[in-house]
Amino acid sequence: MEGFRGEFTVESKGSAVDSVTEFDREVQRRVATLLREEDPNAVVVGEESLPEIETRTAVPEQGDAWVVDPIDGTNNFVHGNRNWGVAVGAVTDEQPVAAVNVFPALGDTYAAGNAAVRRNGQAVSVSDRNSPDEFTINPIFGVSQRHRRKLSDYVDTIAAEFGDHRRFGSAQLALSAVAAGELEAAVSAVQLHPWDLVGGVHHVRQAGGAVTDAYGDAWTPTAEGLVASNGEIHDTLVEAFDPE
Repeated sequence: MEGFRGEFTVESKGSAVDSVTEFDREVQRRVATLLREEDPNAVVVGEESLPEIETRTAVPEQGDAWVVDPIDGTNNFVHGNRNWGVAVGAVTDEQPVAAVNVFPALGDTYAAGNAAVRRNGQAVSVSDRNSPDEFTINPIFGVSQRHRRKLSDYVDTIAAEFGDHRRFGSAQLALSAVAAGELEAAVSAVQLHPWDLVGGVHHVRQAGGAVTDAYGDAWTPTAEGLVASNGEIHDTLVEAFDPE
């Protein structure tokens, strides 16, 4: 929050809307430092590369690891939009076991271990809507041309077969919103980074929802695509958004 809507340097990772700031790096530095204070051997998977702190870019197939997205929704942060947050998840053998997603500008914190998801301390759960025309869906895609083409296809499908769509610009916020019943689903046709998804996937599951890859198979951090829903018509969503 020290930098939000303030002055800071913005660097591009490859396109005008794929940004990184000094606050992305500083948040990852602080989180990784805290984790290593508790466990010097902690495996940390993070979005930003910091020479002074060893981090990985892939979740190990076996063992425990922390997965950190210092600012999920950096483009929103840069533009003064409140839809951004800090995501920290714990995984064992690739699967999430605990997660905290904090959205400081919104005043919301979502947290879950092996029990219910809590938003600001109050238990939340997925919605019980079960009709396609009631579903509000957030398509999750990056900024490349391929991603944008697939996004266009998904928006068309939502308009034709479902109720409405939202585009938060933060995958973790979209997934936590599904867990809290604010959305019915979040979907993608492309492989996304683990730090974009791990925490939110855990929240959806712990809140009573369903998560698969785009083909309806088991989700892993390296899966192609994502369908995260309240579980009511999950198979219908998979069929509607078949990436083929």
